[in-house]
Amino acid sequence: MSAVPRSEKPPGRFRRMLDRLSSSQEELHADELQEDARAEGCTRISDCDDRQIVKVTGTLRTVTLRPRAGVPALEAELFDGSDALDVVWLGRRSIVGIEPGRRLIASGRISMSHGRRVLFNPKYELRPLGQE
Repeated sequence: MSAVPRSEKPPGRFRRMLDRLSSSQEELHADELQEDARAEGCTRISDCDDRQIVKVTGTLRTVTLRPRAGVPALEAELFDGSDALDVVWLGRRSIVGIEPGRRLIASGRISMSHGRRVLFNPKYELRPLGQE
């Protein structure tokens, strides 16, 4: 009978509680976003590759109106705890419910622009208020 080294045992309740108490608010938020992504069956943003069709979820950090090639474009940064990507709606100046702090699920084809992941005109679902 071989003993399992202490480092390989899953953390107990007490250890998880201590970890949560010693974590920063940002780390706790990132962990919560990662759990949401797993529960929704979404891909982690850090695992998304160029030209891949994905379903991602996270919190909108920023929302700005930034014209692209003379066309209005609503641009938002979506963060899921692992990384961020830009979500861009071309031809839109605003969308009701798209605001910083709001959670959403977005799906579409990832592209790379200036070294950042971008999701153009995604299919999206706003998460109900109160779940932020």
